[in-house]
Amino acid sequence: MGIGKAISQEKRWTLQECVAYAIENNITIKQSALNIESADIDKSDAIGNFLPSLNASASNFWSSGLSADPISGTNRTQTFRSSNYGIGAEINLFDGLRNVRQFQRAKLNQLLSQYNLGKSKDDIALFVANSYLQLLLNKESLKVIEKQHDITLESLKRTTDLVEAGVLPQGDLLEIEATSSDEITRIVQAENAVQIARVSLAQTLLIKDYEKFDIAEQEYLEPSSKILDKSIEEIRSTARTSRYEVQIAEQNKLLAEKDLEIARGNYYPSLTGSFSIGTTESDAEGIVFDDMGVPMTVGAAPFFDQFSDNYGISYGLSLSIPIFNGFSVRNAVKRSKINIKSADFQLEQAELDLDSNVYQAYLDAKGSAKAYEASKVSVKAQERAYEYAKDRYDVGLTNAFDFSQSKFRLENAQSNAVQAKFDYIFKIKVLELYFGIKLADIKL
Repeated sequence: MGIGKAISQEKRWTLQECVAYAIENNITIKQSALNIESADIDKSDAIGNFLPSLNASASNFWSSGLSADPISGTNRTQTFRSSNYGIGAEINLFDGLRNVRQFQRAKLNQLLSQYNLGKSKDDIALFVANSYLQLLLNKESLKVIEKQHDITLESLKRTTDLVEAGVLPQGDLLEIEATSSDEITRIVQAENAVQIARVSLAQTLLIKDYEKFDIAEQEYLEPSSKILDKSIEEIRSTARTSRYEVQIAEQNKLLAEKDLEIARGNYYPSLTGSFSIGTTESDAEGIVFDDMGVPMTVGAAPFFDQFSDNYGISYGLSLSIPIFNGFSVRNAVKRSKINIKSADFQLEQAELDLDSNVYQAYLDAKGSAKAYEASKVSVKAQERAYEYAKDRYDVGLTNAFDFSQSKFRLENAQSNAVQAKFDYIFKIKVLELYFGIKLADIKL
């Protein structure tokens, strides 16, 4: 499904569908995937460094005037054409093990790119989940207000009848009407919040058809998870082995150590082997001497005869010993050592941050669980208080203001319970991610 593709009006997106779509289309993830392709090419380059280089050459040129005959080597004044053909091979026999280290580094970088891609997917999945739950929260909050407004409208009709019958004062009717107007305002605000959350989620998914985009309507039951039965140490230990943050820092340290080995390789001499074979051909007239020693001009030998008669082979070894290079190698080694220390600090910081984040997520999940339980108790208490106030209002034992206040407290408790519920869901899912449960496997 392409970016910005029109979404069917009947389509309602689940969390798993949103996450899968985001992972497929997110630009950051696509960039991370390109980095993997680049790392694969780097590995191919490193493999190629072990192989000999093989090159063929051919040249053809014309000479006029006094010039050396390419066959006999004598200087003559003439115009002629000559050509050269050759094949040469060269192989690195020893370079301080730099090629070996480069290949090892390429494999480490390949793994690092995969970790970065995994982290990008986790980050966008968590961001999408948060946006999705925010939209759910806004929708549920709207339902609470609309439900309370329906009750207010029933009270308004009943109060109007009682006022007209002279049972209740006109002030009670005005109080109920004011409550209804306030609820209408809050319904509009809640609808706007739903629309903003819907557009925000669509933008996160890179979907441009905001009007037709919506999430699935389903019953989200009371969240349950066994993750809080785990100890904080168990969760933290699992996070250290499964979270990409620490794995990325570890790979960066290994890369820094490998860079130091590569830099030290420049202290060693390099040995190169080479082999080449070539031949020369020319249309220049040759010179021969007769029995009397008189030079005679003869025509050029046939092409293929020259091709086989004039060939030559060369081979050998080339040794390069570094003696002085303006401190470049020494300074490269020093910089690599500094980079190792920096990577060490980054790894230590990543582990500290992960421990802190896991501990905070654990406390947040524990706190949200308690807050959710408390909100349910509050709702039950306010429901009883509201029923009591309603019964008293129906028989004229309390006024409309007190009744409206009771209904407002119930609505506030219900809204808080909805918010606590989805906050608890999100905090639990974050903790499950730290425990190594992939978001694709997490169910709401």
